[in-house]
Amino acid sequence: MQTLIEHWHGAVAVLGLATLTVLTRGFFLLTEREIPLPVWLREGLRYAPLAALAAVVVPEIVMQGGHVIGTWRDARLFAAAAGALYFWWRRGILGTILVGMAVLLPLRLGLGW
Repeated sequence: MQTLIEHWHGAVAVLGLATLTVLTRGFFLLTEREIPLPVWLREGLRYAPLAALAAVVVPEIVMQGGHVIGTWRDARLFAAAAGALYFWWRRGILGTILVGMAVLLPLRLGLGW
């Protein structure tokens, strides 16, 4: 009987979250005309993808096991620096990834950082 109640609560939670997701994502599709956005909001939304990417990548570079890394001998720091320098120089995403990995792999596999 206990597992039936637990499954019922899970099903209600999934249905509720699905409904909320459809309503919030489909809200802009329900109107016939475009909803005017203030200029400040439109300008702020331009930076949302960059902010989301930084929120994912930066903790992965500077933290390990939930704590800030305590040594400079971490391959991720050098790989991120090399990738950032390449991007500043050439503005290429693929090259940034390749340069970062070209620095990360030898330090990880060769030196064991």
